[in-house]
Amino acid sequence: MNSAVSFFYFLSFLTILSAVMVVVSRNPIHSVLYLILTFFTLSGHYILLNAQFLAAVNIIVYAGAIMVLFLFVIMFLNMKQDQEEAKTNLTKIAATIVGGTVFVILFGAYRKTAIAPFDPQTYDSQIGMIESLGHMLFREYLLPFELASILLLVAMVGAVLLGKREIGERHF
Repeated sequence: MNSAVSFFYFLSFLTILSAVMVVVSRNPIHSVLYLILTFFTLSGHYILLNAQFLAAVNIIVYAGAIMVLFLFVIMFLNMKQDQEEAKTNLTKIAATIVGGTVFVILFGAYRKTAIAPFDPQTYDSQIGMIESLGHMLFREYLLPFELASILLLVAMVGAVLLGKREIGERHF
């Protein structure tokens, strides 16, 4: 077996295991740490797909900035174990039904997918590189790119205004 194929299977197993642990873990801090591991393994998949820029952005943005934000929010909320409500049997049954339905939908979508055959004559090795991504992003998707930047700017200003404390305001 090829070493890249065995690495893909190992990475896939680790990705699925860490994603399941995100959901199963009872401690929110452990859940966030498993999510960081999931992002790193997904970046490994991006590298295998020759999308190095996407892998780097995934590590910097998601595993770096977003996960630090999640950890700060979890620590800020100061979740206590004794305040956790006991899950009733009805919520467990509903979660099982919803999870099973999502699994059936994903399995059906998987069966309908067709992988295009590999043609070495038309293969472009630069498809996931920064230059081709920049051409695609700034030519064909310029408007959505600029709208996303405006949306992020508005969200950042909103977060600053919500986090700003006035003099004499109570700290909860």
